Amino acid sequence: MTSPDTAALVLRVVVGLTIVAHGYNHLFGPGGVQGTAGWFSSMGLQPGIVHAWTSGLLELAAGFGLAFGFLTPFSAGAIIGTMVVAGITAHRTNGFFIFKPGQGYEYVLMIAVVCAGIAILGPGKASLDNVIGIEDLNGWAGGLIAVLLGVLGSAGLLATCWRPGKPASSTSS
Repeated sequence: MTSPDTAALVLRVVVGLTIVAHGYNHLFGPGGVQGTAGWFSSMGLQPGIVHAWTSGLLELAAGFGLAFGFLTPFSAGAIIGTMVVAGITAHRTNGFFIFKPGQGYEYVLMIAVVCAGIAILGPGKASLDNVIGIEDLNGWAGGLIAVLLGVLGSAGLLATCWRPGKPASSTSS
């Protein structure tokens, strides 16, 4: 395995499993999915329960996809989109730095940029993409797929479901 393949493996596994843990926490953490739904609703994501489930399941799927190098640009794009939504709804007004949980956007920015870099770098030899023969979807094409998927997906979600300043109950529809 070459150095770029090793770098891709390390980045994919660490970022992917971090996102898996994040998604697991959204669904099964201390407040469970209802706590996440209430938090999302309080930020204006409506309906909160739909966004809690969607976010948690998407983070689990995309995180595992990235960790295993499966449909890498699409997994990276899903994570980029999630980080853009989090950055805009939860972190942007708190400045850049994170001094306490829930503050600045440095974490979500870093995850999104690393995912774009992984999509450009490609999944490497130790990936499911390589096993099934689609490891060539990298470089600028992979990066473009990931960034466009993330940015356009998050823009669509925010345009249709984000109503800041108007929290509703977490179970409303």
